[in-house]
Formats: sequence, C-alpha cells, structure tokens
Amino acid sequence: MTLRNGKEFLMIPGPTNVPDEVLRAMHRPAVDIYEGPLIETTDFCMSSLRKLFRSEGQPYIYAANGHGAWDAALSNTLNGGDKVLVLESGRFALGWGEAGEITGLEMEVLKGDWRLPVNPQAVEDRLRADTDREIKAVLVVQVDTASGAWNDIAAIRQAMTAAGHDALLMVDTIASLGCMPFEMDEWGVDIALTGSQKGLMTPPGLSFVLAGERAIKAHETADLRTNYMDWTFRNGPEHYEKYCGTPPEHLLFAFRAALELIEAEGLEQVWHRHALLAEATRKAIAVWAEGGVLDMNITDPNGRSDSVTVVRFKGADPAPLRAFTKEVCGVTVGGTIGDLAGQGIRIGHMGHVNAVMVLGTLSAIEMGLAKLDIPHGKGGVQAAIDYLSGAL
Repeated sequence: MTLRNGKEFLMIPGPTNVPDEVLRAMHRPAVDIYEGPLIETTDFCMSSLRKLFRSEGQPYIYAANGHGAWDAALSNTLNGGDKVLVLESGRFALGWGEAGEITGLEMEVLKGDWRLPVNPQAVEDRLRADTDREIKAVLVVQVDTASGAWNDIAAIRQAMTAAGHDALLMVDTIASLGCMPFEMDEWGVDIALTGSQKGLMTPPGLSFVLAGERAIKAHETADLRTNYMDWTFRNGPEHYEKYCGTPPEHLLFAFRAALELIEAEGLEQVWHRHALLAEATRKAIAVWAEGGVLDMNITDPNGRSDSVTVVRFKGADPAPLRAFTKEVCGVTVGGTIGDLAGQGIRIGHMGHVNAVMVLGTLSAIEMGLAKLDIPHGKGGVQAAIDYLSGAL
C-alpha cells in the first residue's frame, strides 16, 4: 500500500523546493537584453545580493552552478602557483581546493574531522607557521552538506587576524545563505559565493560572487582570469557584459521572485524560521538516538547547521528507510555522500520549508523506523512538536 499520492516533499540538501511564485515568474516571453525590464531586474538582483551577503562589495552573477562560482572566485584573484589553504569539515571545501588545482594552484589541506566544525585555533597555528606568506587564500564553507557542519566564519577571521596573516578569506555560503546569519563585511570576508538552488529557492543554474575591497585589489594582478569569469569585462558599461553575453533571463526572473519572498518575510525572520525547524529536527533525532542505532553526525552541538542535518546509522542500513519514506510516504530525504556514503541520511530543512513539511518528514521517518524494526527511541516527532509549541 502506498500513501504517497498527493504533494511530495523534497527534503534533501539541494536542490530544494521551488515556490509556485518563483516557477510562475519564469512563464513569460523573452525580453530585450539591452533595455527595459531586464535591466531593472538585474539592478534589483544586484542590490538584493548585497543585502543577503550583508556587504557593500561588488556582486557578480553567473549562469553556472556553485562550482562555477568556485572558479570565478579563484581565477579572478589568484596567480598560477599560489597556495590555498583548504579548511576541511566535510567534502565541499576539499572540492573547491581540487578545482583550484586544475587551474594551477597549489592546495594544502588543514586536516579536519567530518564530525566536527573547523577549529579556529588550528587555523591560527598554521598561519602563524607560514612565515614566508606562501598561503594566498583560505577556503572554507560556512555549511558543509556532506557532514552537516556549521563553521564559525567570524572566529576563523579572528584567528587569521591573530596570526597577522594577510591571506584572502574566501567563504562558500551555498548551503547557508538565506538560511543562517552571514555578515560578510562585519566578519571581514574578502570573497563570498553562493548558488541559487538551496536557501535562495530558485532552480539550479545561477551562482553569485560578492567581492570585497581586498578581492577587487587582488584582481588587478590576477593571471588566472578567463574570458567568461573575468570581472573586468563584467564591469563594462553595457548590460550584456554583466553576464558575458546573453543573460539567463528566465532564471533571473525566477530569482527576483525568490528575493521578493525573502524580502517580504524579512531576512532575520527567515534565519529564525530555519533555526526553529532545525532544532525541532535535532530534538526528534535525539529521541530516536536512544535506540543506539541513529545519532547526529556532528558531535559538537554548536557546530550543527540550521540548513541540513546529517544522521549516522550504526549496525543498520539506511537505504530501506530512504526507500520507505519516498516510495510509501512521498518524502525524499538525502543519502550520505563522500566519506559517509551509505552510512546515514541527510535531512534538508532549507529554503521553502515550513513546520508542516518538517514535521511531516519527521513523521515519515519515524513511521519507517517502526515499520522496518530499526531500533529507536519512541516519541521523536512529539519532541519536535513540543519544542516548536514552546518556542512560539
């Protein structure tokens, strides 16, 4: 018997649910790329990006996924042979560093633990040891969706300052912008980037880079610049130059609609909603963990993200549970990837989500745990309900 008929829930850490308003915004004819509503849409998006990143820096929009933003950040500011320090807390900072190696950069990994966030003291110690200033940039993700780690960017910048090091701080906010607080200028971030398909509730295909003053200065001597990614060209006077050619019109219309939804709710309220739904998820998992099979991947409660929760399994295969929630209940939760592949599940609670969706997802999981005889503490969903009702 299936209970899945009806609206299905996509509760993975990206791409996320796209609001109907955003989908409808794309259902319109193409327009002139040289004048009129598209130019106004670009201006709106650029201004809104500054508000999202909390920065007065220069935004750039690419028709690319997050990997394209990685390339743009590196190629516009660094030189061949430069060393970048990658702060490991999961899979994605490593992927960013590997992308840099392809362009001719040298990657050094500050080894981390997939069960913990980045240790700022370790960052300070490594940078203090770099007396020859070989490290030109520090690469870190604010949230790693492979591990569920949340990294304290303000503390990492403080560590860099304490070490007296002048490396650029580059931050990937793909899984955190529009979900958790990010203060680019206040925290001293030189380059921040994100993608459209997670907290920003837009179909995949757009990525964004926000360049601060030090990054713009570094661009003047960067020798890895490419035609498509180049900021100099994109700073040109013609509208089409902002996109290095024809703009991705319909994705821009969609993105604007998503930005308007965030503006209507209020960015701080968006952060608060995510914090409540994430903690409700963690309350449920804490109860289920009493059975000895499930547990939070991130062991430090202060290092857990509000956009995705990664759950580890011990002595049980998570695949049947994922199949049950999807095929019987119509709820898709993510599988674990990278070093954690096959070892658990990832629950996405970012973007266009509300209490009903999260509680429904937790209910489907708890029903699956019971149906499949996976040992677990009873009452996880009730714990989530109790938390939310008390937090309102």
